[in-house]
Amino acid sequence: MNSTRTADAAALILRLALGVLYLAHSLQKIFVFTLPGTAAFFVSLGLPGWLGYVTAFIELAGGIALLAGFQVRWVALVLLPFMLGATSAHLHNGWGFASPHGGWEYPAFWAVTLVVQSLLGGGLAAVSGSQAKAARGAVAA
Repeated sequence: MNSTRTADAAALILRLALGVLYLAHSLQKIFVFTLPGTAAFFVSLGLPGWLGYVTAFIELAGGIALLAGFQVRWVALVLLPFMLGATSAHLHNGWGFASPHGGWEYPAFWAVTLVVQSLLGGGLAAVSGSQAKAARGAVAA
């Protein structure tokens, strides 16, 4: 397996993992905590409640887009400020995620994976990006 193919496979694995995690994370906000509960949590952090609604839907749309491989670089960059916000919300809890109310290690790791995903692109089986352009070029030839 050549290094380009390996990088494309790595990007696919990372993209699918992030997509599934973002779907789960957003659906938890919507169905477990509920949107009003999520908004109340955001208010308890000193943030506007409406940002909880926006965050839940951006995470839902981002998870779907990542799974589909749609505009992966951009989607990862759109999700990044939300995860940096989550990291800052957990800073006062300490480093470890096992800390009471969760530490900042987990959202910080997510932020790093989003940066890596934006650098790698969508990888194999993405519906947009360099892979899709290459496939269209091969079909046209």
